[in-house]
Amino acid sequence: MSILINKDTRVITQGMTGKVGQFHTFHCRAYANGANCFVAGVNPKKAGENFEGVPVYASVLDAKKATGATVSVIYVPPSGAAAAIDEAVDADLDLVICITEGIPVHDMLKTRYRMQGKRTILIGPNCPGLITPDEIKIGIMPGHIHKKGRIGVVSRSGTLTYEAVGQLTALGMGQSSCVGIGGDPINGMKHIDVMKLFNNDPETDAVIMVGEIGGSDEEECARWIKDNMKKPVVGFIAGVTAPEGKRMGHAGAIISGGQGGANDKLAVMEECGIHITRNPAEMGRVMQKVLKG
Repeated sequence: MSILINKDTRVITQGMTGKVGQFHTFHCRAYANGANCFVAGVNPKKAGENFEGVPVYASVLDAKKATGATVSVIYVPPSGAAAAIDEAVDADLDLVICITEGIPVHDMLKTRYRMQGKRTILIGPNCPGLITPDEIKIGIMPGHIHKKGRIGVVSRSGTLTYEAVGQLTALGMGQSSCVGIGGDPINGMKHIDVMKLFNNDPETDAVIMVGEIGGSDEEECARWIKDNMKKPVVGFIAGVTAPEGKRMGHAGAIISGGQGGANDKLAVMEECGIHITRNPAEMGRVMQKVLKG
């Protein structure tokens, strides 16, 4: 079992005819069951054309009606990406993954307001996407580092998502699903939303949770974990300085009003029973120790 997507998911690519959309659609289709999963593209100016045999439609609604797709991934440039999310939500899709970085905040504020009361789930923007190893990947993550298994991964940082996955795979621990929720201030799914799905997934045994400085999402999730989580969680906050002197995380992740610092977040997480590490190179080893102990 997986969360959110599996080998039977059917996907629309918004922005498939651009260079970025073509590149990542090609690699997603080449991964596992991707050739069957990616069934449509959208570009109102190129309707009737195709890319690598994938038909292009004038709208998300047209693509949904023709193919039965329920998920969309967005590679549209920043100026039009929020409108692309709006179109997917108006088409009543189950899930929308927005990879685009640099969407104006005021555009996302309008989009989040429009989404109120709608059932569509949004992941991103400014995210790497999500993957169910050996079944389907939707996004820009390198597929070859993933391995099918029973550890969930949720992260605000794309780079650290790959880092956590790479460490787990190197230590022989596969992943059930990996979700990059993105680092923008106005986004869709939060850590707590993904953690609830992992908690209810019978094929996820433990979770790595990677946060960033700024905001209070990690603290909120940690308190929920303390009261509800039935599975062990390993946590790291990007923005803390590792022993090697490196700092990792989104450049836009900022501390506001003296709150949201890495050490503050880690302290709350530790108090709530999360197994924390201050070194991003140790996430996999900490998980290994937790599972053994």
